Amino acid sequence: MNTGWIIFIVIMVVLTGILIGMYFLGRRLEKRQEESNAQLQAAKQPVTMLVIDKKRLKLKESGLPQDVIDQTPWYAKRSKVPIVKAKIGPQYMNLIADEKIFDLIPVKKQVKAMVSGLYIVEVKGLRAPLTSDSKKNRNWWQRQIDKLQEKTGAKPVK
Repeated sequence: MNTGWIIFIVIMVVLTGILIGMYFLGRRLEKRQEESNAQLQAAKQPVTMLVIDKKRLKLKESGLPQDVIDQTPWYAKRSKVPIVKAKIGPQYMNLIADEKIFDLIPVKKQVKAMVSGLYIVEVKGLRAPLTSDSKKNRNWWQRQIDKLQEKTGAKPVK
């Protein structure tokens, strides 16, 4: 048998093994995530807060308690997390927002939020519904696509 075919078969066996391992690892991580989401949903409480500032910061620069920083895994300490600085009652707190709702949170406005510990799970507008500023956070390519769609008539002109 040709050595090229042997190398090809060995590579295919190794790749198949890696794919099977990734499948089972992904299923285990999905179960863990579902369990943690169930715990977050069970412990959430409604809170009215005044949002002062929101940023994506590294965990060490976020101003969160040292216990929270110590409990995070080593690979997550370098990543940036969405941090919201808010006034809840008489206290100023730094909270971690969910990635899905971070863009919806308005700055310098009052919102009604569902908070689970230091984690913001949901957010609603206190006086008006919240809208995201997705137009502001668009990159150059997305803006060019919008311009072309407006010229062709596929999208209404502003």
